[in-house]
Amino acid sequence: MGETVGWDPFLEKRRRLVEQLAAEGVVKTERVKEAMLRVPRHEFVWPDQLEYAYADTPLPLGDTGQTISAPHMVAIMNELLEVQVGNRILEVGTGSGYHAATLAVLTCPSLDSPIPLVYTVEINSSLVKFAESNFTRLGFSRVIRVIEGDGSKGYPDASPYDRILVTAAAPRIPPPLIEQLKPGGRMVIPVQSRFFDQNLVLVEKDADGRVRKSNAGPVVFVPLRGEYGF
Repeated sequence: MGETVGWDPFLEKRRRLVEQLAAEGVVKTERVKEAMLRVPRHEFVWPDQLEYAYADTPLPLGDTGQTISAPHMVAIMNELLEVQVGNRILEVGTGSGYHAATLAVLTCPSLDSPIPLVYTVEINSSLVKFAESNFTRLGFSRVIRVIEGDGSKGYPDASPYDRILVTAAAPRIPPPLIEQLKPGGRMVIPVQSRFFDQNLVLVEKDADGRVRKSNAGPVVFVPLRGEYGF
C-alpha cells in the first residue's frame, strides 16, 4: 500500500480502524478500504481534536458549526457511490477535505491528474482555506479543486458529473444536482423529512435520464445551507 505522506505515526491506529470497519461489513470493497488506509484522517481534523482522529465519530471543525464525518459514514457513502477510476465527481460540503481526499484516491489512485477530477464546493470561507491547505500539503491538489460558494446549486462549470456526494442534509434533493448528474451516474445525499428525521438517499440516473431513488438508511448530518438548503 502506498502512503500519501511519508512517516505516519498514526498508521497503526488507522489500520485498526479500517480493519474494524471491514469486520463490521461497513467497508465492503478493497478499493474503498485502500482509499481509507491511504488518507491520513489526523491531517484533516481540527488541531484540538487530534487525539480523536481515529475514533469512529464525527468531530467538530472549530466554531464553524460543521463536522468531519465519522469514518463509517465516509465508507458507507463511498461504497454507495461506486466510484470508478477517471470519474468526475462533485462534492457538496468540503468541510476539512477528508472525504474529498478519499474520493480523489478512488478516481485517481496516482493522485497525478492533468485536470481536476473532484470538484468540491464549500460555503464557509475559513473551511475553504483549511481544506485547500490540507490538499496542498498532502499532495491532493492536482486532483481536487475547491470552490467557495453555494453547493446546493452544484457547480455547473464542470458538469456533468459521474458521481455527486452531498455531506449535509437537504430538505429535498436540489434540482440542479439532478440536472448536473450524468446519465448512468450516481448521487448520495442525506435528505431530511418533514418529521425531522434524516435518511441517506441513493439517486441513480439511467441512460435515458430517468431517475430512481432508494433509501439507504437513517443518518444524522448538519443541515445543508444555500438556496436549496435550509
